[in-house]
Amino acid sequence: MSASTNSDSAPGLPGAVPGAPDLPDAILDALDPEQREVATALHGPVVVLAGAGTGKTRAITHRIAYGVRAGVYKPTAVLAVTFTARAAGELRTRLRELGVAGVQARTFHAAALRQLGYFWPRVIGGAPNRIVEHKAQLVAEAARLVGVSVDRVAVRDLASEIEWAKVSLVGPEDYERRALADGRPAPAGFDHHQVARLATAYEDVKSERGVIDFEDVLQILAGILAENRAIAEEVRAQYRHFVVDEYQDVSPLQQFLLDQWLGDRTELCVVGDPSQTIYSFAGATPRYLLGFRRRFPAAQEVRLVRDYRSTPQVVGVANEVLRRGRVTGALELRAQRPPGPPVSFVAYDDDDAEAAGVAAKAGRLIATGTRPSEIAVLYRTNAQSEAFEAALADAGIGYQVRGGERFFQRKEVRDAVVLLRGAARSADPDQPMPEQVRDVLTSVGWSPDPLAARGAARERWDAMAALVALADDLARASRPGAQATVASLVAELEERAAAQHAPTVEGVTLASLHAAKGLEWDAVFLAGMSEGLMPISLAETDAAVAEERRLLYVGVTRARVHLEVSFARSRTPGGRATRKRTRFLDGLWPEPGGGRRPGPSGPAPATC
Repeated sequence: MSASTNSDSAPGLPGAVPGAPDLPDAILDALDPEQREVATALHGPVVVLAGAGTGKTRAITHRIAYGVRAGVYKPTAVLAVTFTARAAGELRTRLRELGVAGVQARTFHAAALRQLGYFWPRVIGGAPNRIVEHKAQLVAEAARLVGVSVDRVAVRDLASEIEWAKVSLVGPEDYERRALADGRPAPAGFDHHQVARLATAYEDVKSERGVIDFEDVLQILAGILAENRAIAEEVRAQYRHFVVDEYQDVSPLQQFLLDQWLGDRTELCVVGDPSQTIYSFAGATPRYLLGFRRRFPAAQEVRLVRDYRSTPQVVGVANEVLRRGRVTGALELRAQRPPGPPVSFVAYDDDDAEAAGVAAKAGRLIATGTRPSEIAVLYRTNAQSEAFEAALADAGIGYQVRGGERFFQRKEVRDAVVLLRGAARSADPDQPMPEQVRDVLTSVGWSPDPLAARGAARERWDAMAALVALADDLARASRPGAQATVASLVAELEERAAAQHAPTVEGVTLASLHAAKGLEWDAVFLAGMSEGLMPISLAETDAAVAEERRLLYVGVTRARVHLEVSFARSRTPGGRATRKRTRFLDGLWPEPGGGRRPGPSGPAPATC
């Protein structure tokens, strides 16, 4: 099973339900005691705190199936919502396997869009406005209206900021005050006042064109339900029981819509893990999950802590990462799998050595029977993928990049290669090649110092910095009397690009930690775990650092059996060893001399 979202079939979990059972109680036979408690809690409010790998999807689908089979739920009166189409599809598949049809399992947006399309003609009149899938053109036009100069990267960052404001229920007129109060930096190159003006112009452009965006779908529907009692009652008569998965990721806008669906009722079951809140930058907040029992004092709470995904060694590290950070609401997992190999902690000399070492170990795993698709290399930023792409290609190991474009397919990299190709034809033979490369790349976003920004602008800088580093490496590696040139750099880039395009059927997954959420593999390499990357240097507040720790926890809990955590002391071969491992591994990383890691579970980790 490769990169699966399904940890319920891991060794040790009670067996799957054979077919569609006729008796309600037969559905419960597939569950452990805590999962059964969830399944039999048929009336809300219910909050399920479910740790990684504990079978939460099994628990909530069996709850719905049990409720339907017991005659408590009418299938068409149940609405289960989650955050991705993949997760919604998994809910529907599980329910079909349990013999339950008619339950609506959708993303927030899909459920809202269906209802909005139904009520729009009655409330607003005419056909619904067209939904724009991408904001780029509208943001660019809004920027022109307010006299702001933008490029492609700025448009992406501004679009993301507009989305954050809308899902956070922050209107353009209140954006500047709220962002400053929250300590939220404006996108690179802009101030909060400019963003507020642009957000106002963005809404004007949409109105003039007669279009809406995805956030509007939720806002408009929630507004209709809040203001039109007859329509609200119609929806509430249709849907009487609600289930919300991944509740730690709900935004204020989604919560507002959920409140309109519910009205004054309490038939709500929410499922989440505050330790896996990693999207605060996009408006997600765990406060609704953590505050559920304050809002509903009579709520039943169930905790799922039996981890069926990972070995005791992996679970032990995951628990320690949270415990040492005193993470709010953290659940202590209890491993259900038999023991596996120790977790490895490795300090490499430089980035190239780290990439080569990871590729070599992946190769050994493949040689001993692990499928390439059951191996993942996870890192903090998409720009880190290039070194691992090159190392795996050199080792003849197929790979796939998830959650981001391949390095050489990124527009900024393609544009840079075109410029370098042109520069190669007119290069000054007396100017060192690395200097020429820096001159060229300055025009497409590179600067000597890292950008103090987040989002696409920083990713572009990281990509350009990788090209600069490659130029430096090529110059250092050139033989005496054979000076490296821009032309030789372009040839190297073209060879690397060609190698990564080789077709693969089975491939090692390369992914950022954010893109790995919800997935799992037999073997995981957590690479680049050094200060400045984990936590990332842009995490300047306590809240931001705490989120970075949760992100590391998500990475650790993606591994079923094999886990290696590594970092490189230096960026380049022979460079100064100035990097330090992440503070999040204090007390976990083995000390010189073979000291054992303190902690309640699992044998001492090994270094290699």
